[in-house]
Amino acid sequence: MAGGHAQASTTPLLCLPLCLLVLLSSAQRATGMYLDAGGTHETFSGGTVPESFSVRSRNSSNSSGAGAAFCRLLSLQILDLSNNQLTGELPDCWWNLQALQFMDLSNNSFSGQIPAAKASHNCSLESLHLAGNGFTGTFPRGLKGLLSLQILDLSNNQLTGELPDCWWNLQALQFMDLSNNSFSGQIPAAKASHNCSLESLHLAGNGFTGPFPRVLKGCDSLATLDIGSNNFFGAIPPWIGTQVPSLRILSLRSNNFTGVIPVELSRLSKLQLLDLANNRLTGKIPVAFGNLTSMRNPEIVSSTASSLDGSTYQDRIDIIWKGQELIFQRTIRLLTGIDLSGNLLSQCIPDELTNLYGLRFLNLSRNHLSCGIPGDVGSLKNLEFLDLSCNELSGHIPQSISFLSTLSIFNISNNHLSGRIPGGSQMQTLTEPSFYRNNSGLCGFPLADCPTTSPASDEKTGEGEDQWLYYCVTAGVVFGFWLWFGLLFSVETWRCALLFSVDGMQSKIMQKVSHIDQFISKSSNDQYTM
Repeated sequence: MAGGHAQASTTPLLCLPLCLLVLLSSAQRATGMYLDAGGTHETFSGGTVPESFSVRSRNSSNSSGAGAAFCRLLSLQILDLSNNQLTGELPDCWWNLQALQFMDLSNNSFSGQIPAAKASHNCSLESLHLAGNGFTGTFPRGLKGLLSLQILDLSNNQLTGELPDCWWNLQALQFMDLSNNSFSGQIPAAKASHNCSLESLHLAGNGFTGPFPRVLKGCDSLATLDIGSNNFFGAIPPWIGTQVPSLRILSLRSNNFTGVIPVELSRLSKLQLLDLANNRLTGKIPVAFGNLTSMRNPEIVSSTASSLDGSTYQDRIDIIWKGQELIFQRTIRLLTGIDLSGNLLSQCIPDELTNLYGLRFLNLSRNHLSCGIPGDVGSLKNLEFLDLSCNELSGHIPQSISFLSTLSIFNISNNHLSGRIPGGSQMQTLTEPSFYRNNSGLCGFPLADCPTTSPASDEKTGEGEDQWLYYCVTAGVVFGFWLWFGLLFSVETWRCALLFSVDGMQSKIMQKVSHIDQFISKSSNDQYTM
């Protein structure tokens, strides 16, 4: 290590808390320090007692606790000890670090309750990351004094209880992630109007209940809302489409929402991901979904900026992608899709959905959708994942499906489809037979070949056609005769005309017969005379 009075070239990370105090006492002229995972340590000379002293340690094998030793680093501004194996509880004195602006202790093995003592003493903290530990207890009420806090990540812990009303006092808060804990109760509504600076809210994987949080009405900046895997119930409110206009990601999956899908959701011009899977929604898919602007024009999605883009936080979302639950983070802006699977939706798939040219996935499986697959499905040029399985679809697979050069998953199993599976170079790569099963009328690759027509069957077909022609002609003659006969005896003028014509014909016939008799008699007399 160069600079100051520090002489050691390496510092064992196993004694990180104690050694930091030693380094601090020997670095009277240091203004900054960085400790990386590879044991490289650098100091920079300048000033006296450090006013901006930062410590970062990543991916070390340190198993020591953080300890109270850090509490003496009163000028510390940035502390990053994430992705290590640190254990133990956090001491209350940590909140005395009044210069601290950024603290990341995520992905360690800390336990116990998050200390609340003297939380109001630190008004400089802007970013707090405690995710991926074993913290227990309730939501730390002491956080209400962190008026500068912009990012709060407490996800993937063991926190319990209900959210206090005071969390809405964090008026600078832009991102909050409480997902994958054991929180319960309803989302508090008190003073919600005081905090509409939220841009990203993750509450998934808890035990929250009640109707859709009305507290979010009017949060104009909210771009990501994930409240999936909870116990919310009731109807999805139509006001989402007008009162939360900046939504790009909306995930309500795996709750107990009922009723129809509000057509007002189609007014969310920035919406790129819509996940309503595994609820009890009924009715039809709104035709107006074909007007979702960002899904029609994918270039809009990638150009959308966020105030968090320059921060240390990256937004994320969990979705079912090609049958697997995946977390998308860095590539989230490139992802557009709709998941309405596992509901009670019925009627036809709107043809207007084929206007969403930017879609990369569309999952409508496990519903009661009928009619056929939209004929213009080939317009979805960016589609990679299409799941229409477990519905009541009928008819043929549109030939345009072969135009989807990026399609890698195409599941239409458990429907009533028939006919030949379309060919094409991309369709030849979709070789999983189970994706076509339980459609008794389907044939062709990768299923059994379609039956061919033999000469014998052609002859039988021809004979059948001749028989049908004979039957039709006979039926026509009989029908025409009885029609004429019926009209004849039901219309008096026709009947009289017929009888008159019959009398006339009879007279002519009798005259002819008389002439013939006379001719025969004359011939006989002449022959006798001779």
